[in-house]
Amino acid sequence: MAPWARTSTERYGVVKWNFIGQGEKHLSLEVGDTVYIQEVCEGWYKGYLIRNKAQQGAFPASFVHLREIVVEKQGDEEVVMSAEMPLVKEVTTTLREWGSIWKQLFVTNKEARVEQVKRLMWELIEWRSQLLSGTLPSDEFKELKQKVTSKIDYGNKILELDQVVRDRDGNILEPERASVISLFRAHEEATAKINERIKEEQSNIQTDHSGISARIQSSPTHSLYVFVRNFVCRIGEDSDLFMSLYDPNKQSIISENYLVRWGSKGFPKEIDMLNNLKVVFTDLGNKDLNREKIYLICQIVRVGRMDLKESHKKCTTGLRRPFGVAVMDISDIIKGKTECEEDKQYFIPFFPVVAENDFLHTLLNKVTASRGDSGGQGLWVTMKALVGDIVQIRKEYPHLVDRSTVVARKLGFPEIIMPGDVRNDIYLTLQGGDFDKYNKTTQKNVEVIMWVCDEEGKVVPNSICLGAGDKAVNEYRSVIYYQVKQPRWMETFKVSVPLEEMQRIHLRFMFRHRSSQELGLLGLLKWRTRPELLKENLEKLKIIDGEEVVKFLQDTLDALYIMMEHSQTDDYDILLFDALIYIIGLIADRKFQHFNTVLEAYIKQHFSATMAYKKLMSVLKRYLDVSSRGEQCEPILRTLKALEYIFKFIVRSRMLYSQLYEGKEQADFEDSLRRLFESINSLMKTDYTTTLLLRVAALKYLPTVLHDVEKVFDAKLLSQLLQDFYICIPPEKLQKQKVASMTEIVSSQLFQRQECRDVLLPMMLRELSGALASMADGPHDERRNSLELLNNILEVLSRDNVGETFQHIQDIVVSLLRIINRTVITMGREHALISRVVACMTAILSQMDDRHYTIYIETFTGTSDLVDFLMETFLLFKDLIGKHVYPSDWMAMIMVQNRVFLRAINTYADTMNRKFLNNNDFEVQLWNNYFHLAVAFITQESLQLQHFSPTKRNKIQAKYGDMRRLIGFAIRDIWYKLGSHKICFIPGMVGPILEMTLIPEEELRRATIPIFFDMITCEHTHFSNFHKFENEIILKLDHEVEGGGGDERYMQLLETILLECAAEKLLLRPEVEHFVALVKGLLIRLLDYRTVMSDDSRNNRMSCTVNLLNFYKDINREGMYIRYLYKLRDLHLDGENYTEAAYTLLLHSRLLKWSDDVCNPQFEIHGSQTQRQLKETLYDTIIDYFDKGKMWEEAITLCKELAEQYENEIFEYELLSRRLEKQAKFYENIMKILRPKPDYFAVGYYGQGYPPFLRNKVFIHRGKEYERREDFQNHLMSQFPSAVRLNITTMPGDDIRNSHLQYIQCFTVQPVLEIPPRLKNKPVPDQIINFYKSNYVQRFHYSRPVRKGPVDPNNEFVSMWIERTTFTTVYKLPGILRWFEATDMKHTTLSPLENAIENMESTNEKILTMINQYQADWSLPINPLSMLLNGIVDPAVMGGFAKYEKAFFTDEYTLQHPEDRDKLLRLKDLIAWQIPLLGGGISLHGKRVTDDLRPFHERMEECFKQLRKKVEKEYGVRELPDIDERKSSRPRSMLRSIRQSIISISSLQGSECGTPTRVHADRDLPPDSPGPRTPTLQRSSGSVSMSASEEKVVTASDGEVKLRRSKKKKKRSSMIFISEERERTSTLDSKRLSKKQEFRSDTNLSEPNEGAVVLTNANSRSLPAITGLSLLVVGGAEEVDTARARRDSKSMSVCLTSDRTADRRSKGVISLLFKSKASKSEDVKPGDSSNHF
Repeated sequence: MAPWARTSTERYGVVKWNFIGQGEKHLSLEVGDTVYIQEVCEGWYKGYLIRNKAQQGAFPASFVHLREIVVEKQGDEEVVMSAEMPLVKEVTTTLREWGSIWKQLFVTNKEARVEQVKRLMWELIEWRSQLLSGTLPSDEFKELKQKVTSKIDYGNKILELDQVVRDRDGNILEPERASVISLFRAHEEATAKINERIKEEQSNIQTDHSGISARIQSSPTHSLYVFVRNFVCRIGEDSDLFMSLYDPNKQSIISENYLVRWGSKGFPKEIDMLNNLKVVFTDLGNKDLNREKIYLICQIVRVGRMDLKESHKKCTTGLRRPFGVAVMDISDIIKGKTECEEDKQYFIPFFPVVAENDFLHTLLNKVTASRGDSGGQGLWVTMKALVGDIVQIRKEYPHLVDRSTVVARKLGFPEIIMPGDVRNDIYLTLQGGDFDKYNKTTQKNVEVIMWVCDEEGKVVPNSICLGAGDKAVNEYRSVIYYQVKQPRWMETFKVSVPLEEMQRIHLRFMFRHRSSQELGLLGLLKWRTRPELLKENLEKLKIIDGEEVVKFLQDTLDALYIMMEHSQTDDYDILLFDALIYIIGLIADRKFQHFNTVLEAYIKQHFSATMAYKKLMSVLKRYLDVSSRGEQCEPILRTLKALEYIFKFIVRSRMLYSQLYEGKEQADFEDSLRRLFESINSLMKTDYTTTLLLRVAALKYLPTVLHDVEKVFDAKLLSQLLQDFYICIPPEKLQKQKVASMTEIVSSQLFQRQECRDVLLPMMLRELSGALASMADGPHDERRNSLELLNNILEVLSRDNVGETFQHIQDIVVSLLRIINRTVITMGREHALISRVVACMTAILSQMDDRHYTIYIETFTGTSDLVDFLMETFLLFKDLIGKHVYPSDWMAMIMVQNRVFLRAINTYADTMNRKFLNNNDFEVQLWNNYFHLAVAFITQESLQLQHFSPTKRNKIQAKYGDMRRLIGFAIRDIWYKLGSHKICFIPGMVGPILEMTLIPEEELRRATIPIFFDMITCEHTHFSNFHKFENEIILKLDHEVEGGGGDERYMQLLETILLECAAEKLLLRPEVEHFVALVKGLLIRLLDYRTVMSDDSRNNRMSCTVNLLNFYKDINREGMYIRYLYKLRDLHLDGENYTEAAYTLLLHSRLLKWSDDVCNPQFEIHGSQTQRQLKETLYDTIIDYFDKGKMWEEAITLCKELAEQYENEIFEYELLSRRLEKQAKFYENIMKILRPKPDYFAVGYYGQGYPPFLRNKVFIHRGKEYERREDFQNHLMSQFPSAVRLNITTMPGDDIRNSHLQYIQCFTVQPVLEIPPRLKNKPVPDQIINFYKSNYVQRFHYSRPVRKGPVDPNNEFVSMWIERTTFTTVYKLPGILRWFEATDMKHTTLSPLENAIENMESTNEKILTMINQYQADWSLPINPLSMLLNGIVDPAVMGGFAKYEKAFFTDEYTLQHPEDRDKLLRLKDLIAWQIPLLGGGISLHGKRVTDDLRPFHERMEECFKQLRKKVEKEYGVRELPDIDERKSSRPRSMLRSIRQSIISISSLQGSECGTPTRVHADRDLPPDSPGPRTPTLQRSSGSVSMSASEEKVVTASDGEVKLRRSKKKKKRSSMIFISEERERTSTLDSKRLSKKQEFRSDTNLSEPNEGAVVLTNANSRSLPAITGLSLLVVGGAEEVDTARARRDSKSMSVCLTSDRTADRRSKGVISLLFKSKASKSEDVKPGDSSNHF
């Protein structure tokens, strides 16, 4: 393979196919990724992803599309960028960023936003294609750019991305090239625009269209471009098409006609005009756009014969005949409400003339009112609304409007007439006529012909224009209406002759001139003809319609200035001055504001009065002087408002004079101007009420003259005059106006001169100093104006072309910096101006260089003053960093502020190093504030690059770098400089330093983590330990990691660096190692906790919470322990796990005592103060939770504890009574309310894909009420959607355990009953004992059938073995979690015979349970009992123990398995005992069965008789006595307990004893005789418990029963339960029993009690003895040889079969009374212990 080679051309590419790397050296790629290519080798590239430079590797070259590049040098580093135009780059970057967000929106199922972003992206993709095509004309590119940037900004806003600020051309504004103030204003403008766009979107107004409409309305002149594509009409002759704009409401045409001569063959008569029929209707104004409707109309005139049906013999030619009209409403198009694509064609339908009296004009009105069917005939055109006059649109739309495009002007004057725009057109409209037919029988066919003639009657050639686009003609011929007496033509055409010929021409007929000139204005313009009326005409000028005046602005102004130059008296000068003021005032009116440009153009290009300035200045000064004296001067206010244009005329006149006379009289002019300003100043000094408005006007309008005055006057001198102007104003007068006026001056060219600023700036700073000091109290407008002034000053000083600015910035810093700082501190964060003030402060700091800082620091006179300033600044910065005053999407502004603050912080730190580091000058609080500020800066959200998208992260790093590293290294350096003062900052600075070290930046972490060891060393040196540091870091670490800080890499670095630092400190090393181990353990748990807190799995969150609280308990951090207890409690309450929530709070209560000691701070909740009060409050809450969780037993325990306190400690009997009432209710609930038993599930999490607290572990979960395994498993899988479900129940192999995937194993397990000691040897009701079957459990079984040996197809039981697994959890369930880890797993194996015994036990258990349920509740439906009994007794479905008989009751099996003799006897005994159980069930069924089921019951009885006969014959007879026949002396409660199932069904599973037998039944005893004592059988062990000391042996014919009898009748237990603690004895029985320990523990068997005597009758090894009853065995099987060795259980996995799962849940204590018959009995020696087993 060839070596890798560096590439110089193939450097940048975009991934076009996904590539999944197969090795470590491969780089995986996704479509759309951008890559930098560094090396190339045989079809492979090596490089890295732009979004993550850390991901480097090789990838196939064919998977990447290469792009052109531009390489820029940034220092020594090369930066490779795409060569695309900036706008395309921006679109590409935006699409990538939106694409990733779009995927996230899709995953989170936000459908509406997904569709919205999808539309935005499609639009950008389409526009990007247009941009890349490179074929767009400049105007279209400009328009498309506006669309693209608008759409990007809108999309960024709705996706909550950073705002992009742009310059006026739409380009991204680079922060480094803009001042802070410019950047701030750009953000404000962008925000306003985007918000407006969002409002428009919400109003269903498309952004693009509304933008066009706004642009159209903001312009005074508009045009409509029309391109005629085709004319489809069946005429057969040539025709003329007259197109124009039409107002249907006024029924008038508003534009010239555009004439198209169309040939008879279907295309233009001039073939050159094909595809070039373009016209622009121009001169339209805003008034036209405000018309309600505008139509584009076309009148079609046929040119040819009088009648199309004429024969060729009498054919007439060249006649103009009406044919029809075409009409289209273009109101929305021309108003910009509908955007027209340049290629979109519109169809304008054609409507023909029907009758001869259908005049075209009349037909036009009909068609616009009601449409008809055009039959497919009409015009095809494209249209576009354009902004601007003809000159402007030719520049902006050269591809549409060129020199060949026809221009159709508006009829009448445009709203604005520019100087030099000469127009001398007469529009003639031929309206109609009345023609008598005279002596003719029919009316004439009238054709009107018109010529333009001169004085001699000669026709003036080419003086008539029928329409735009057509050549001028000599004559006009009208349309001919056939035989119409009063034709109405309404035809308009233009007569165009030279201006000098107008008075010598005439027409053949009468006409009406349309000139709108009034006599007053005409008299003024023609003042030379009647000079004696000049004064009157000047006065009449004010009453002339302003619209007429501004239309003829140039002529009017020329006349005024000519008169002024010829004026010989002051009176005329004043009149002319007032007339000029009036005209300027007209133009200032908003109605005529568009004429400002006309006036400007006139002054620059057409004004020529060289002497006017003298008279203008003279009259102006006169007005000012009069007003300054307090005298009335009516025109002065209008004059001040017109000051700008007065000075424009003055300056222009002076410049013309100076040019003409080469600067003559310059000194006189300057002196006059100075006196003029002095007159203004005199006005400002006055305090007359009459001059208040004049002073306000002067402040407002004087700055407008500066731009012109400085052209003819010394700038510095002008600045001094301005300074005097403002100084003249009395203090605290006109503050608002004064500041606004100064703001205008700052915006002028004058302020950009250094020498002018030297004069003006100090005066402005004095004004600002007072205004800003009262910023928080002054009126809003004044404060805003003051800020605007200062911002404008700073903006000017930030420019490069304004001369030297150092001293000016220094003046601002000294005068205003501290004032602004304090203003920010005092202003609330919700203040409307806070962002402006902060921007102003940031701008000052950004424009300060090192010299400014140095000089400013030296201005502080004392140390305390400097400390105060630094403290203020640090607190201010910290506050601004913690809560930005800018919107969160102003990222550019925030980053610029950070950059400025960082430089200021570092500069101030240098000052502190110089001045406040020595022992004598050390300022602890100052340094403390510095550290907290620095850490706040480094940890602020806007600098955490790891949280940003790759695009944003790359932008920030490219423009600003990683500021965290700079400030972090500075903190480190300063810390080490503190020396002996470090102890002052421990533990206070532990938390902030921890925050800094948690930042995921490798170099920063390596640089700052050693500070921890330095802190340890420092504290250890002073106190010989570092407990404060340790406590603080544990506390802070908890909060920081939970908040998102830290990762595994941090844990590794922390451990490595601290241990390395401690390696050389032998005395300190053990403590540091212990500390590191402690912190590492905490971090592991905290990281696990944080990982799952954002997870949907509440279970995982609970597990991690428990891990943490246990950890804090182990390290004795009580406060943190309690904190997580309540977090766990809240999680349980969210999931309605009330029992677990109660157990969780119980842990807190155990930390408290029943004492009146005050609680520790971490204990105080609910306003409790003493430990007793808090514990009582907790108990109330816990009892309530236990009640909701139906854990009344636990609630009762707590009630008793509270009752003890109320009764014997605090003597609150009233509370005691309420507590006892509640306790009584709980007892009642236990006996009366059904509590469903939850299922338990074993869940294994296998694979390396799980977090450590789950990885390769098995947990036992407690299900919810009625929760099935399938539902539980589905819920479990939803929490781990990527996990693979294992369908096996065995332990998976190492391949799965070590896999990087996730595997889940889930199956049901059975809880093992553990009876509390207080319930043992006592008659316990079923409701009570059932509770313990699914609660307080710690061991669980799972049994799995397996096949071993040869399989008998006819009998599966022969080879059916059971593998059983016993799980032991770390804690009992329920507890503080709904699950606990299984820490111990044991495996055992049951043989087929043992399996058969369990199956029979299970069947008998079902029958017992059902009998008990139906005895207790007669309302239960009979069907379940019917199905159970019928399934056992009916031969058609039976076959259970018949299979056992074939499998095990054979001589062959007995010979092969002699060790199973006892088990065979036990199985036979179980079969025999099933008969009386079935009999009892069928008897109960007979009492409950309905008539319709009676045949079914009889059939079942018949089947039972046959079954009983067979079983009793082979296995002996067992009988159950009727409970009603029993006469007991027990109290009622005891009888009830018997009926409510005294005997535990579990005893049937474990019984290995014989059945006790009596010769006489209980009922044969006399009432007074002491009842026979029946031994209590412990079913797990098969033993019988006896209290008596005497033994009696009863012998039967076939079996031997050993029975102990007592001399005295006692109240005895009906059963003995399993013991929690098994006693180990040295007796042989105990030793032999211990060998069976494992088996019995797995099968819920218990050990025999001491002193128990075992009955060894072979036929009764499965039923217990019942108090007061004897048991008679009839026809028993052969005696069991108990000395025979038992086969021990094998160590394998065991579980119950699935068909027994439901039955095992319903195990209970069943009340049964047995009655036995004995046919034979044999005596057994009392001392024969070998017969026990």
